[in-house]
Amino acid sequence: MRVNNRTIILLFIAVTLLLIPVAAFTSGAVRIVLGLPVALFIPGYMLLAALFPNRDSLSPVSRIAFSLALSTAFCIIIGVILSFIWSISLFPILTVASLFIVITGAVAWRRASDAYNELDFTVNIELNRWRQMAGVDKVLALLLAVALLTAVSSVGYILAVPKQDQQFTEFYVLTIDGKAEDYPEQVVAGQALEVTLGVINHEDITMSYRVDVVIDGVVDISMDSGQLANDAGWEVNVSLALDNPGEDQKIEFWLYKAGDSEPYFEEPLFMHLDVIEA
Repeated sequence: MRVNNRTIILLFIAVTLLLIPVAAFTSGAVRIVLGLPVALFIPGYMLLAALFPNRDSLSPVSRIAFSLALSTAFCIIIGVILSFIWSISLFPILTVASLFIVITGAVAWRRASDAYNELDFTVNIELNRWRQMAGVDKVLALLLAVALLTAVSSVGYILAVPKQDQQFTEFYVLTIDGKAEDYPEQVVAGQALEVTLGVINHEDITMSYRVDVVIDGVVDISMDSGQLANDAGWEVNVSLALDNPGEDQKIEFWLYKAGDSEPYFEEPLFMHLDVIEA
């Protein structure tokens, strides 16, 4: 079967322009099926068509293999760039890929048009060639196909199932000046020690927390944050009175989800202080 290269270029551009809006309004498996050709085959083919319009430059098998490899590399590079300026998801990558396809397709069309009468690029698909290949060549061809399929499937999965944001809670203790350094190491007995406690909810749901302040194994203060929406924070200034002189007294700050008996973290935030007599 012989297919003119200019026909393929026009067909791929039309498919790209058609699939981009269709993929934008679909989801799940339908979006994957529609989006993967645009992301993982057509960009590489268009680039090769622009660089090598002559049918003798590459064999059909090589052209298909290089198209898959170049498209996969293109998606990886674009994904890295988009992670800094946009987001790594199927729609942004399809948008950039479609622009790349249209631009390289225009260049490929121009070169194919200029060389048409002389070069008349065609793709020849010879079904009997497989039967004529040696055993080693067949094994290598199959290994190449498996490697390309694995690469395409991996990139497709990454595009279709983007990594979800990690759910967590921030919990911190600051000095009264709002610093996470230069904590006091010594305090006079009976003199108030002031610190700032903070909680930030990144759990993707509304949360409530409780903070217990434990001094030498005894709960001294217990406070509730109230309900915090996702990404909302709560800070409170706490005044601690250390009345008993002694060295290396430990102050622990435990965080709990409201209603839980087990702490949120296995270990508390803590400070060690020497309490000296007045």
